[in-house]
Amino acid sequence: MELVIAEKPSVAQSIAAVLGATQRKDGYLEGNDYLVSWCVGHLVELVQPESYEEAWKKWSYDNLPIIPQEWQHEVKSDTKAQYQILKKLMHDDRVDAVVCATDAGREGELIFRLTYNMAGCRKPMKRLWISSMEESAIRDGFHNLRPGSDYDNLYHSALCRQEADWLVGINGTRLFTVLYGGKALKVGRVQTPTLAMLVDRESKIMNFKKEAYYMAHIMENGLDAVSEHISDKTEAERIAGACENGQALVTSVVKEEKWVAPPKLYDLTTLQRDANRLFGFTAKQTLEYTQSLYEKKLVTYPRTDSQYLSNDMEGTAKNVIEAIFNSLLFEQNVMFNPDIKRILNSKKVTDHHAIIPTMEIIKQDLKAIPESEMKILLLCANRLLCATGEKHIYNSTKAELTCNDTVFKVSGKEVWKNGWKEFEDFFKSSYKTTEDKSDTEEEKKLPELREGMTIAVEQTRVSEHFTQPPKHYTEDSLLSAMERAGNEDMSDDVERKGLGTPATRADIIEKLVKDGFVKREKKQMIPTEDGMKLITILPDVVKSPKLTADWENELTLVSKGEVAAEQFMTGIEAMVTDLVKTYHSVSDEQKTMFGAGRSGQEVLGKCPKCGGDVVKGKFGAYCTGKCGMNVGKALGVTLSDTQVKSLLQGKKILAKGLKGKKGSYDAYLIPDNIEEFSYMKDGKEIKGFQYKFKMEFPQKKAMVGK
Repeated sequence: MELVIAEKPSVAQSIAAVLGATQRKDGYLEGNDYLVSWCVGHLVELVQPESYEEAWKKWSYDNLPIIPQEWQHEVKSDTKAQYQILKKLMHDDRVDAVVCATDAGREGELIFRLTYNMAGCRKPMKRLWISSMEESAIRDGFHNLRPGSDYDNLYHSALCRQEADWLVGINGTRLFTVLYGGKALKVGRVQTPTLAMLVDRESKIMNFKKEAYYMAHIMENGLDAVSEHISDKTEAERIAGACENGQALVTSVVKEEKWVAPPKLYDLTTLQRDANRLFGFTAKQTLEYTQSLYEKKLVTYPRTDSQYLSNDMEGTAKNVIEAIFNSLLFEQNVMFNPDIKRILNSKKVTDHHAIIPTMEIIKQDLKAIPESEMKILLLCANRLLCATGEKHIYNSTKAELTCNDTVFKVSGKEVWKNGWKEFEDFFKSSYKTTEDKSDTEEEKKLPELREGMTIAVEQTRVSEHFTQPPKHYTEDSLLSAMERAGNEDMSDDVERKGLGTPATRADIIEKLVKDGFVKREKKQMIPTEDGMKLITILPDVVKSPKLTADWENELTLVSKGEVAAEQFMTGIEAMVTDLVKTYHSVSDEQKTMFGAGRSGQEVLGKCPKCGGDVVKGKFGAYCTGKCGMNVGKALGVTLSDTQVKSLLQGKKILAKGLKGKKGSYDAYLIPDNIEEFSYMKDGKEIKGFQYKFKMEFPQKKAMVGK
């Protein structure tokens, strides 16, 4: 009998159904000479410093660096019950071998091995390596099980990554926290360089000085040609005036046929980017939705960094495309001859191929799929059609005209074959997307122009423009930047480039928000004041993407067996030791940098009752002075951070949805004093203080006509 261990219950159930293990037991399934169970993610983790030495419990410079002589692991408290089930099954006399069926990748290997080792199991290991939860893929995978030892080096590289992250995180965080005092200053190999990119962008925006420039226009019969940028408005007006009612000579016309190649298939990062751009989904939300679809067998494995299918998947791709037309996107017959060859490249598929729908889309009731998941499923389907579609072809025209010795330029384009963009346009028209329209540039078709022809100028004008600062990062652009960061320092055969992995980037972003170093404002990702300060005090070694680049270069060699794990870890220990020796003291002034908002929350202002910091907490704004002042709500309405800041500055705010006897209403609230309140809850009296308000009511818009 074989024991199969998956990463999650839902995956285990899918595997068990294929294997015929249909009898439900406590924490596993049984049948047809198989036991199938699961890990619930990471069951085993590295212990905390105090488990090695009692002295390490105290955050003190004298205790640094913290480097365990022998690494220790422990079972996570919240998953102990499932671990005990797995341990019992591994030691069951009926079990001859254990099949590792966790996610096929570095982290999946780590999850299984740590559990296997902690349980003291010595039975033969086999490895299931699949990218889809379809029945056919599972059956093929079990027909081609590999010896577990084939993946020993992958496990060693995963263990090195875990231990190295622990060393940098524990020592870096404790070092700078004890030096500067105040809130916990979280340092991490991936999150710190990510924060550094956000801070760098914010600094460029803050230091940007807007400058005006002007352009002169000449217009005729739909033609609008513009001059170069002119710094002086008077000069621009002079140029425009000189061309009024004049003649413009066409001095140059360049016509080109251009094309835009179809996009590649989705890996997780590009899917997260598009879902953020089109629907406003966070990276974490997109991963959760795609994971759910994977567990429902509707898409292939989500945590992939490949944008290709393997060469043997040509037939699969054709069948899935047919299924999309029959059940998902279109009901009408569309003439489509997909170019499958361009999405096939086994050399660019490592652990997993790109994300595509599966044949389950024609078997399942898609009406039962939640709307958010359906959007992701349709995105993946649409991308497969786009990726196998024809080129988008258009004619581009660029012309130069001379009027009164000034050169004016104009450009236009005419699409003559929409190609793959037909699918993209159909998708965007089917959904109300949140795409920034300013990012899409439109060029009109130009009237017929020939070199040497003369055009009568019908109208002139001057337009004013301003130089623009860099844009704030969105999750879309931040994920792209994380993916590219440090790539110039990575060798070509490094499997995971950039900061983090497709699977971890979402969590990194969420950690930065949770720890109070980054805030979301609509789609924008903006560093907080503490985030800005943290980057100013940290050395380049921990905030540069080069650290990750160097690690991934070496971890790739470890996974190939070309570098010993011990050699890698020796280098990490030396780096941490050097960091502690180099940074050993700061000035008294610097020690107060992170004094405000000690618990890590963003400070919104000063409390009107006690003068303490009002901070943004998990359940809304509150006063750290514990004076009982309620600043998070007003007349039963929860206030936004912006509203709280305005109130603390004595400004009026517009509160919507206030409850009255005649229903809800909107009103301006003007802070007028502080008053005490009390009420009974569960037999206890709740007391505190709140703002006393004056009210103003918005003027109703007058009706025009009938």
